[in-house]
Amino acid sequence: MEKTLHVTVAIVGAGPVGATLAAALAAADIPCAVLDAAPLPPMELEAFDGRCYAISAGSRPVLEAAGVWERLPQTPCPIESILVADGEPGRGPSPLDLTFRAAETGQEAFGWMVEARSLRVALNARLPRLPSLAVFAPATAEVISRGADGVTLRLSSGERVEARLLVAAEGRRSPLRQAAGIRTTGLDYRQIGMVGAFAHEKPHGNRALEMFLPNGPFAQLPLSDAPAGAPFPHASAFVWSDRTAIAKRMLALDDAAFSRELARRSGGLLGEVAVVGRRWSYPLTAMAAQVYTAERLALVGDAAHGIHPIAGQGLNLGFADVAALAGLIIKAVEQGHDPGAAHLLARYQAARRPAAMAMLGATHALERLFGNGFPPLRAARRLGIAAVDRIAPLKRAFARQAMGLG
Repeated sequence: MEKTLHVTVAIVGAGPVGATLAAALAAADIPCAVLDAAPLPPMELEAFDGRCYAISAGSRPVLEAAGVWERLPQTPCPIESILVADGEPGRGPSPLDLTFRAAETGQEAFGWMVEARSLRVALNARLPRLPSLAVFAPATAEVISRGADGVTLRLSSGERVEARLLVAAEGRRSPLRQAAGIRTTGLDYRQIGMVGAFAHEKPHGNRALEMFLPNGPFAQLPLSDAPAGAPFPHASAFVWSDRTAIAKRMLALDDAAFSRELARRSGGLLGEVAVVGRRWSYPLTAMAAQVYTAERLALVGDAAHGIHPIAGQGLNLGFADVAALAGLIIKAVEQGHDPGAAHLLARYQAARRPAAMAMLGATHALERLFGNGFPPLRAARRLGIAAVDRIAPLKRAFARQAMGLG
């Protein structure tokens, strides 16, 4: 006979968003199960690989409530200021720039840079210590039923799981979303995003750079320390978007040539640079689920939305989903209500889909406005950037949006 586990919420997908949702609910004594087709990666055994996350000021409380932030093995690097400028490869930022300072908004930082392996270590340390949480990884699930009475899953490990609510957190190609018949709309930017890290000669001063180049934006994000063996004492992460053909040529370069290209795009602000760790790349697309819920089902993170990385808000949108859904579920359970009821799911969608669509629209508009080398338009946007720097209320509004506090 199959062993049956009864939980309030079953979460499919144990990446950063799914695992954080599981930890947040279990920390509030909500019985949960989280499963993933892959084993939880033992990132504490991995060397530095260049992957990092920008965790916004609005997302940090989500990780704190889940008991994850305090378990980060390395001190995250605060982003205390952001320099925004138009530019060209091989030239410094335009003097008509815009500088955001966290102190001007009364906040400690815009966000914090956290290594991917550091977040995984913290999640791996937290999940086993939650009595209300069952983790199945590696395991796949077959949905036996999903209806008015709840959800029943059969796991590849042999167990059955019965839940009041099923959460899809498996990423952009979510099988649960597809099985529910939820359609998506998408957009191909015909760009490739390249991410990684580099060591550099000059200190970054906890400042990030967002440089709008003709073929796509380049972001430099400060890290706490250079990895062991790096040729320079300071380090930053990079998020570099470029046209597909150009990006493929860049990715084919050796480390020395790739480092020279990084230096050209960072405007010479950091002195000599050298790439460290692996380079990662992926095609840039936008995606939006037409609805975020179905009967007894909720979508979170990349299963619900995907945006251009121009504003660095992709993962933070997922953490905002976690905050909204966890808050609704915890309140429903405390009041003795059904956490998978249709009206609760409607409230979740109303809270999250408009905000995600607004962010998708904003990042799309930024990409179209700044990813253009037409000289008159370039002159106009440089003047626009400089104007925002001089309009304090507008500047504060933009800053709060960047922090996830808007």
